[in-house]
Amino acid sequence: MSKPPRPLSAYSLVIFDLDGTLAPSKSPVDPEMSELVMKLLTKTKVAIISGGGYPQFQTQFLHSLPISSESFTNLLLLPTSGTKLYAWRGNWNEQYSEQLTPAQKEKIISSLKESLLATHFFAPTKMYGEAIEDRGSQISFSALGQHAPIEAKQTWDPDRTKRETIANNLRAKIPEFDVRLGGMTTIDITKKGINKAFGIRKLEEFLKLGPDHILFIGDALFQGGNDFPAKATGVDCVQVAGPEDTKALLKSLL
Repeated sequence: MSKPPRPLSAYSLVIFDLDGTLAPSKSPVDPEMSELVMKLLTKTKVAIISGGGYPQFQTQFLHSLPISSESFTNLLLLPTSGTKLYAWRGNWNEQYSEQLTPAQKEKIISSLKESLLATHFFAPTKMYGEAIEDRGSQISFSALGQHAPIEAKQTWDPDRTKRETIANNLRAKIPEFDVRLGGMTTIDITKKGINKAFGIRKLEEFLKLGPDHILFIGDALFQGGNDFPAKATGVDCVQVAGPEDTKALLKSLL
């Protein structure tokens, strides 16, 4: 387990990736993780940033926390790769949203379909929900469907080569957008420059914090990983191997 370079008291904000960091892909946060996050919220501000949409945050994260808590005033949510920010004001209020226009969505989806054909992607016999999802500020492609079980996702593209082939083809078609891999079977498309670095900078602006006061924790901080852009912001970053590793890290911090 990697550890932050400084103690928890040095940070005013701890940012977490969701899938693979706080919970397995598209799965709920378990009771132990929920308890650790709630303890952390009594000590500092916490933000969650992920490629999933707000409804996914509700089912995967919020529904695992106590129904109401004053600690929620210390919690911030950044769905769809940081294209949106939600803050607690007695309920969850959207603070900004980098929405795609209808024309942008149409271009992304048509180009994505062309890239799937060009790279010989064949949808599996059994799909678990829609493959292409319009999340308002992000278009997401999930090769097995949005609700595929972890067991199926783990074996589909373990070395990321299938998605990289599709993503590279798509990047050539729509260079004005950001195309990146997310989770185990997903490709996310947003406006140019919208990634976790964008989300972190929006948090800095929103909370009036400098990078020296922020800690980022994620499972994909390696080159090409969807957490990697966080490193460009200058915040302290800690790589974890999965939710159990994150629990060990939180216990050491708390």
